[in-house]
Amino acid sequence: MLAAKLSTDGRRSQRIRCHIRGTLEFVGQKLTMRVLDISKSGMAIHLEGWIEAKRGATVSVYCAELGHMECTVRWYRAGKMGLEFERTTNTVAQITAYFRNFHRDPRNLVPV
Repeated sequence: MLAAKLSTDGRRSQRIRCHIRGTLEFVGQKLTMRVLDISKSGMAIHLEGWIEAKRGATVSVYCAELGHMECTVRWYRAGKMGLEFERTTNTVAQITAYFRNFHRDPRNLVPV
């Protein structure tokens, strides 16, 4: 079995900074959130409040750019949370569409 190649900081996927606003829901609790960075496997968010979710819990996320998706909490501290996307065909399609249609790498933009 081959191990996944890790980056220099120990992560499996490259993180890309972004500023997407949305909501996070867990067992009837709903909070406004902001996505700090995103990769093909997950994202880090900043919550505007506190929620009862613990590591391993499933939460629902909604953003206009990403749509609605289920995620697993990987870590939660100091108002920030790391989420791993559920590996469904729908989620994979949503993330692929985000990187294709919404996210633009500033290094590849042509100045006007």
